[in-house]
Amino acid sequence: MIVQIFLKTLREDNTMVKNDYTILSSENFYPSDIKFNKDGLVPVIAQCVNTGTVLMMAWMNEEAVKKTINTNNMYYFSRSRQKLWQKGETSGHFQKLLELRLDCDNDTMLALIEQTGPACHTGAASCFFKSTNNINND
Repeated sequence: MIVQIFLKTLREDNTMVKNDYTILSSENFYPSDIKFNKDGLVPVIAQCVNTGTVLMMAWMNEEAVKKTINTNNMYYFSRSRQKLWQKGETSGHFQKLLELRLDCDNDTMLALIEQTGPACHTGAASCFFKSTNNINND
């Protein structure tokens, strides 16, 4: 089954317009389908469902995947602290899960989320604010 969701964006004049960002999914997956790495982790990209902006990348273990699916709140595994954490538990910048996807190789996930506040611990809207714009590609 193919699911299409057409999202709307609020213009500056407070009128809604159809956003060009379209979500398509064609297959279901089960948590048992996920191929975790040798450390029992899988990379997860968090993407804003309303704008399509890639917000952050983090890691999940099996417990984080299950807790995220069961609560519709994003949980990740901290490699430095070796523990589960909920996005926003200290900052208040929570992520609500709308859809979780698994890539074609079953080894990377995409979380389509609604973000409260900035996603990055630096205060930036996205963790991907650095660019190679000034690199000369001659």
